[in-house]
Amino acid sequence: MILDELKQLLRQGEQGDWSESEWTAALGELTGTPGHPTTVAVESARVDLDRLTRCGYPEVIFSEGKTVESVVEIFGALSEAGQDCLATRVAPVQAEALLERFPEAEWNRVAGCVRWNRDGGAGHRGRVLVVTAGTTDRPVAEEALETLRWMRCGVDWIEDVGVAGPHRLLEQRDRLGSADAIVVVAGMEGALPSVVGGWVSCPVVAVPTSVGYGAALGGLAALLGMLNSCAANVTVVNIDAGFKAGFVAGLIA
Repeated sequence: MILDELKQLLRQGEQGDWSESEWTAALGELTGTPGHPTTVAVESARVDLDRLTRCGYPEVIFSEGKTVESVVEIFGALSEAGQDCLATRVAPVQAEALLERFPEAEWNRVAGCVRWNRDGGAGHRGRVLVVTAGTTDRPVAEEALETLRWMRCGVDWIEDVGVAGPHRLLEQRDRLGSADAIVVVAGMEGALPSVVGGWVSCPVVAVPTSVGYGAALGGLAALLGMLNSCAANVTVVNIDAGFKAGFVAGLIA
């Protein structure tokens, strides 16, 4: 959309429809150069409307610790600017307020995410597969899935194929091989990403979860195991960081 607007702006400049000052002002508004508003101040935040131009995707709302009013205002500022909206770590009371004001938004209770794509999320780019070791890893995986949908990536997922039943993963080899990037979510000892990495030629983004008993150390054991993966195509994000994994995989795809 920005590219089309820039082409139109260049045509108007060539045709002499605007003065130099008018053309410069319009260009500044489009690209977010200093002197033009690129942030919107709300209750306790300055919403970064220019992030879409700089980074390719809008600002994402980390809702944990924010007031209901603040989350709603930030979501509103992004939507009013015509940008796709994603809020993560959303509490039920925050989700209720968001859906009341934005009934077209989608609330994924398992993921703790509220998402709104301005045209329904059309225009898929790439294909990302999300894989979980166990069903208790699902909330983190769902956060990655919602992030990918917000990014307009094609998504698929395979659930509960951990290393305790290795035949389950082999049954999905065709699906593994057709992805542009794979997110693998696992707790306990965190072995699954290395196994997946050994079967595919695409990047694998590993997500350690805090699932496990005592010596799992809240996900630290899985994190260290993934960081020491022997599979060269495996990279790792933070514990329970479904959003970060989804975002990185979406950029790759």
